[in-house]
Amino acid sequence: MTRMIEMPRADGPPAAASPTGFRQADLQIHTSSGDGMADAREIFDRVEQFTDLAVVAVTDHDDIGGALEAREAHARGDYRFAFVPGVEVTTRAGHLLGLWVEAPVRSLRPLGETVAAIHGAGGLAVVPHPFSYLTRSVGRRALERLLAEENPETRPDGIELANSSLAGRATGARARRLNRERYRLAETGGSDAHFPEEVGAATTLFPGSTADDLRRAILERRTLGVLGDGPSLRSLGLRRLAAQQVRGLSVTPRKLLGPPLRRLTRTVTRAVRP
Repeated sequence: MTRMIEMPRADGPPAAASPTGFRQADLQIHTSSGDGMADAREIFDRVEQFTDLAVVAVTDHDDIGGALEAREAHARGDYRFAFVPGVEVTTRAGHLLGLWVEAPVRSLRPLGETVAAIHGAGGLAVVPHPFSYLTRSVGRRALERLLAEENPETRPDGIELANSSLAGRATGARARRLNRERYRLAETGGSDAHFPEEVGAATTLFPGSTADDLRRAILERRTLGVLGDGPSLRSLGLRRLAAQQVRGLSVTPRKLLGPPLRRLTRTVTRAVRP
C-alpha cells in the first residue's frame, strides 16, 4: 500500500526548519556568468555555511554555460548539498526554467516548443514567477492555452509558486490559488537570487534529501513552494543594486540575442554571396 505524505502548509515552516523527512532546494539562482553578482564558488560557500539546503540549481538566463561552470565548481568542492544544472530560457511567451539540462535550449521559441525541447534534453520544465508584470513572465492565457492541449510533451512539470523577488511576490498568491484550483502542476520555489545573500529566501520543500528524490517528487507532484525571509534592499545597498541592474541590462540581452543574431548574420551572408 502506498503511504500518502501530508505536505506542510505553504506559509510555514521557515526555510531553516524543514519537517522530519523533508528537505529544501533553491531551484533558481543566478551567477556572475549571467546577470548575478557572485560566482558559483562564492554562492556554494555561502550555501554550505549559512543554509540547510539539500539541493541548489543554477539557472542563468539563456545560457547553459554558467550551470556547466557551476557543476565543475561543485564537483571540485566537498559540499554536503547536491547540484542541478539548469537555465532560464526566454520563450515568446515569457521565461521558462529548464532543470536537469546540460545542453543549450534555444531562446525566443514558442512556449510549447521550448517545453518539449527541455523534455527532449532530459530535463524538467518549470514556469517561474508566473503572470508577473514586473519581468518577462508566462501569462495566464498562454499557460492555459498550453495546458488545454493535454500533450505530455508540451505540458510543464511545475510552476514556481514561491519566488522572493519583487516580480515573484507580486503575483505569487494568485498563481498559487489558480494552480490548486485548476492547473495541478507541481509546486516549486526558488529565490531568483542575484546576490549570494538572497539564496534560500524561497525554496522547494520535498520528501527525501537528494537531487533524484527532488526530481521524483516534482514528477509525482509532492513538492511545496515555501517563501521565507530574504535580505532587505537596504541591506544589499543601493550601489550593489544599481550595479546588478546595469549588469542585467547589458549581459542578459547579449546572452539572449547573441545566438539569433549570429544565425541571422550567417543567413544574410549566404544569401548575398555571389
